[in-house]
Amino acid sequence: MECRVLSIQSHVVRGYVGNKSASFPLQVLGFEVDSINSVQFSNHTGYSHWRGQVLTADELHVLYEGIKLNNVHQYDYVLTGYTRDTSFLEMVVDIVQELKRANPNLVYVCDPVLGDHGSMYVPQNLYPVYKNKVVPVADIITPNQFEAELLTGKNISTEKDAVEVMDLLHAMGPDTVVITSSDLPSRLGDRFLVSLGSQRHVRPDGSRATQRVRIEVPKVDAVFVGTGDLFAAMLLAWTHHYPNDLKMACEKTFSVMHHVIQRTISYAHELAGPGRRPSPPQLELRMVQSKADIEDPAIVTEATVIS
Repeated sequence: MECRVLSIQSHVVRGYVGNKSASFPLQVLGFEVDSINSVQFSNHTGYSHWRGQVLTADELHVLYEGIKLNNVHQYDYVLTGYTRDTSFLEMVVDIVQELKRANPNLVYVCDPVLGDHGSMYVPQNLYPVYKNKVVPVADIITPNQFEAELLTGKNISTEKDAVEVMDLLHAMGPDTVVITSSDLPSRLGDRFLVSLGSQRHVRPDGSRATQRVRIEVPKVDAVFVGTGDLFAAMLLAWTHHYPNDLKMACEKTFSVMHHVIQRTISYAHELAGPGRRPSPPQLELRMVQSKADIEDPAIVTEATVIS
């Protein structure tokens, strides 16, 4: 059965971010991907220079109307990431709601990009739109710790806090929540960071169950761009293949991330030379070279069921 994703994200000519990070891996795993580019830039904004255009909410609406007029707007998934404009984000919500009316089984995967490490890097007025409009229609969300705290108004300082925050996020709408990174101490030492996930599902007898997992992820001393977009795409893919097994979906997703990042950092250091920090162009994700790992990742990151 064909599975089709509408991915509304940024596009770059050179490198991997947004749709460039999501489309190829999803296609490799058998998904049809229809892309709407929220921005079209020469490269990501971590470079010294960039040029390009930004899609407005009206322009997004025009593209969606074109799809509708041809009656080819049947989707199984919608995937969204970084946005800086409230009217654009509200238009995304309108599109998701309309697509869900046409297909009640549609799954909306949202990376609620607001900020990190205690500070926002999108305009403040996006916060209430995410909290009151986006998260309630999302089915899978991938916030970091800061975003999860911001959306729920609760700080995370223990694993118990994290579970409570994930439950609060469930109560807002999404059945699957993965906190992609946190400041919680890892049992494996300070060279690892902790991620946590929670998934609500209905058992065959109709009762509800929640699976929660903890993942210890090796830290890498480099700044990558596009990894969050790849993560959300891979979580979409692997929860599709393992709809009621968050542990396996997370192990596959985090293992793909590990392989892509390790290949990227090795190549970047090779290019930079001994003792030199790699540049943004050198740190572009080695996506095509990781095709085999994306298709069938060796499991190198194991998830622990915590409840």
